[in-house]
Amino acid sequence: MSAAVALATLRMALADLRNNARTDRVFIQTARSQEALFKALPPKFEPVWLALVDRLESSALFVEESCSFSQTDLLDNLALVLDKAEETLPASP
Repeated sequence: MSAAVALATLRMALADLRNNARTDRVFIQTARSQEALFKALPPKFEPVWLALVDRLESSALFVEESCSFSQTDLLDNLALVLDKAEETLPASP
């Protein structure tokens, strides 16, 4: 799988999670399995991504927003990492 395909897979998975078409568990599994993307990016991307995924996994205990946790903010941060990854990837011919 190419980095571009992995990026598209993550974007689709994140959109599905936001729309409740995918569970947290399925998203987390997808998020952790996109090695092709992280091999194509500078090393700093993977630990940032995985830290956010870890927070999402930990937050599965919360049913809704709380004063100490916002799933919306977390999903926004995941989307931001994907945006930065897309900017960093070499352009495809």
